Amino acid sequence: MPSPSRRTVLATGSALGGTLLAGGLPAQASAADQGSAPSDAYAPSTSSDPWRTVLDDADLVWERMPKTWYEGPYLGNGFLGSGIYAEPGRETEAVRFNIQHSEVQDHRPQFGSLFGLARLPIGHFTLEPVGAITGLDWRLGLRDAELTGTLTTDRGTLTIRALIHTTRSVLAVEVTPSKGERDFRWVFHPADAISPRAAFKPVPPGYTGNPPAEIERHDGVSAAVQPLLSGGQHVTAWRERALGSRRTLYVNVAHSYPKSTALKQALATVRATALLPYDALALTHRAWWHAFYRKGFLSLPDARIQRFYWIQLYKTASAARRDAPAMATSGPWLEPTPWPATWWNLNVQLEYWLIHGSNHLELDAVTRSLSEFRDHLKAEMAPAYRSDSLGIPRTTDASLVNGGATDPVLGYGVGIPGQDPPTPEVGNLTWALHNVWLSYRHTMDKSILRDVLFPLLRKAVNYYLHFLEPGADGKLHLPATFSPEYGGNSRDCNYDLMLLTWGCRTLLDSAELLGIDDKLAPRWREVLAKRVAYPTDANGFMIGADIPFAKSHRHYSHLLAVYPLYELTGDTPDEKTLIEKSLAHWVGFEGALQGYTFTGAASMSALLGKGEDALSYLGQLMARFIQPNTMYKESGPVIETPLSAAQSVHDMVCQSWGDVIRVFPAVPAAWADLTVHDFRTQGAFLLSAVREGGRTRWVRLVSEAGAPCVVRHGIAGAIEVRDGRGRSMRYEAVGDGVVQVPLRKGESVLITGKGDRPDLRISPVEPNEEAPRWGLPAASAP
Repeated sequence: MPSPSRRTVLATGSALGGTLLAGGLPAQASAADQGSAPSDAYAPSTSSDPWRTVLDDADLVWERMPKTWYEGPYLGNGFLGSGIYAEPGRETEAVRFNIQHSEVQDHRPQFGSLFGLARLPIGHFTLEPVGAITGLDWRLGLRDAELTGTLTTDRGTLTIRALIHTTRSVLAVEVTPSKGERDFRWVFHPADAISPRAAFKPVPPGYTGNPPAEIERHDGVSAAVQPLLSGGQHVTAWRERALGSRRTLYVNVAHSYPKSTALKQALATVRATALLPYDALALTHRAWWHAFYRKGFLSLPDARIQRFYWIQLYKTASAARRDAPAMATSGPWLEPTPWPATWWNLNVQLEYWLIHGSNHLELDAVTRSLSEFRDHLKAEMAPAYRSDSLGIPRTTDASLVNGGATDPVLGYGVGIPGQDPPTPEVGNLTWALHNVWLSYRHTMDKSILRDVLFPLLRKAVNYYLHFLEPGADGKLHLPATFSPEYGGNSRDCNYDLMLLTWGCRTLLDSAELLGIDDKLAPRWREVLAKRVAYPTDANGFMIGADIPFAKSHRHYSHLLAVYPLYELTGDTPDEKTLIEKSLAHWVGFEGALQGYTFTGAASMSALLGKGEDALSYLGQLMARFIQPNTMYKESGPVIETPLSAAQSVHDMVCQSWGDVIRVFPAVPAAWADLTVHDFRTQGAFLLSAVREGGRTRWVRLVSEAGAPCVVRHGIAGAIEVRDGRGRSMRYEAVGDGVVQVPLRKGESVLITGKGDRPDLRISPVEPNEEAPRWGLPAASAP
């Protein structure tokens, strides 16, 4: 990693409209030093640009041919996705550019979400050189979201540039061949339009794949037209254009249902885009990505984890958009998988956590999807509960439809408490709405609270109230419900009790904020006052009253009150002991542990302030589960685990639950230096802070909403508190190292040690040691 000199890069005063902070800062600074606020237009980077430094360092490189999806580069824009690797069985003859799309799915609900509503594979292109492939030198540039490099054959070279345009949704691949490779070719291979689950599980009676695609030519544009048995179609259209020795392939995918309009749409998109040379197309694409990254900044001295973190931001913006479908298990990319749907008992929730702290709410498809398709949530309920309740099945398509199937072959509907044999989960919608609550808390946008969270959560909690009954002990109890993946139903299941408790508390708080006198409020208060205690035993939290935690289990469904709900935080010695005991017991069973086990354990350790433990769990994740390109697999590609690992890093760097902003709350000793800029916290604050030599030098907060500002700053000894003009501010000490500062909307505060005048510019920290890049760099010498 390059070793930039510190404090030559970006002055943080820019977020205050260009006014530099007083108290030790130079009176003037250049525009380059000031940088730009998140809303400013992108300005060309220089060698002293912190974003360029960390992003260039995080680029993935390939000096060996990737042979699988888990090794190769990937491009995307939330809709169109492409994974790039050697064509299986033809590793020296062709390179595969997979073509998939997050909206392409079947529409036969009678076969359930996993077959009849499953995402459908589209196909792939092969880049076929004249000669045999002998080597490559590729780089996936995060900053430009672009793959560049050279493919070498025994006949010459092919120089490649490739991107999926962020707004036009077109894959563009420019190839410049040497003389011996002028006759290279592109070939499209349509996939069978059948649920990928069919390769793993028996198909339902009567289910068949869709008819094969038909290749057509339309005035210089080729199209693979895939009809669907349910009606509608999806179409892959492409055209190759030459400019001198350069040849550029343009590809678009369109999906339409029930009408067959995708062909017209795809042809029009390709024709319009193919008029632009690659450089012109790249110009607007790069501008979007440059602006995207500048909304926040994080640098830490572990080069491997820092690179991993920035790759997850690239991955998220490649896989998510607010107007795109909520991410399925593999994002917009689709490889062979038994899970060709959107999963709501953990996957979606984990996929989107990192958008909050990283300041990327523009990617929040969860809030938009739950709001837009709320009528579908009603339809997925058993008829007796549709009038006043909502729920979300374990698996759905892009529009949150499951098909009402309760057969696990077809899909999983909303569980009904008390049924035997066990039915799927009851609390998935409540957990998904916790993500919506996070979006509200990080923006303080009351429209999210009023229009989405409160009305949907009210009906999600109401479903529980149909079944909650008093027991002989005078406490309110739930009949048997299902804890995700553990097996068997249990009374007073912790998954549901914990979500119900959070839901009632959040409804009461929301009603107060919105000025709503809700007739159900007394019932919500009764639940909080009388619900049975969470079942525990000598080992900590149980699955439920009937089922102890007694076997290896990857899911932390029985620990949600600890994380991510923060209903239990270890504030008392007994509570802390319970959390520690439960965490150790959970991860102590080997066998079924998977990647997100370790991200959950890292975040729970961070809650307890145990930075060394959190880092150890992340280290196990990297060593045992993360693939060369930072993807992750469990029988097929699943995207949530690496993204949730980025959230674990967030939890080590900043926590803001319970109306307190905690700066560097769980930092391991190896992270003696840390830099964070415009990290978004609950209460709609933007945090910038620097840690040097193991101590916090300064903390700066900008208020976007005027919410109460309470901060555990982590600065040892006496402090000074100043406003955006460098003037001393009044503040109140409300705990050991905790202060409350009166900030109005748009105001900022700077906290430093008394008499300290640190340099307030942001730059990357230097790495503790070198580390290999992600991707497939050249193999180390033996």
